[in-house]
Amino acid sequence: MLMLRPWLLLLLLSPALAAGDSLRLVANPWPPFNDQTLPGNGLSSELVEQALHRAGYDSQYLEVPWQRTLLGLKRGHYDVLINAWYSAERAEFGYFSQPYLINRIRFLQRKGAGIQFEKLADLYPHRIALVRGYAYAREFDSDPHLLKVGVSSFATAARMLHARRVQLTLEDELVARYHLDRELRGIRDELEFLPLPLSENGLHILVRRSHPQHREIVSRFDRAIQAMHEDGSYAAIFARHGF
Repeated sequence: MLMLRPWLLLLLLSPALAAGDSLRLVANPWPPFNDQTLPGNGLSSELVEQALHRAGYDSQYLEVPWQRTLLGLKRGHYDVLINAWYSAERAEFGYFSQPYLINRIRFLQRKGAGIQFEKLADLYPHRIALVRGYAYAREFDSDPHLLKVGVSSFATAARMLHARRVQLTLEDELVARYHLDRELRGIRDELEFLPLPLSENGLHILVRRSHPQHREIVSRFDRAIQAMHEDGSYAAIFARHGF
């Protein structure tokens, strides 16, 4: 008896887009998750494109600044935002998948600095470098007692930390590791993560609600991601990107 893989059975039993149609995927440059200079356009991009391909969808990848991703999705210029944290505001114009990846936001200190973090008040004595305009966690972002120093990039924040101009910085763990293994390699061994993350946020795809198949796209995507976990291809993509 011929046995079909679950993802192939899903493809055969599910309606496809009309001939010639292709989902327009959009993301902002955010290595290692999304970047046209990386293999597969980055970790998130490759995971999403492979899952959608398994689910029976062709796709094309576009990369634009963050604000343009949201505006373009609202206006119907794009179909799927690859990398979205959940918010009620975004849910009004987009339909969220289940999280396919977890972003862990972690603090870094100079190695051996001995800073303890269990609650935000533990951080009040310390200057913290963070990227202007980024959202890290609601309580952290709104706490007026934290000594925040705005900078243009994580690389700048890490160099300020190394130079003792601040006592802490923070970033998604995989983003931080990506930069520490590249342009920050020279100071990598002098910095370390604090054990407790500030937050853990699920990373979703967001499909515009104006797309007539938005629910079906998300349902098939979620099942394809589950199949990729089961057959090892999800882990293989992580390994291919060095994680």
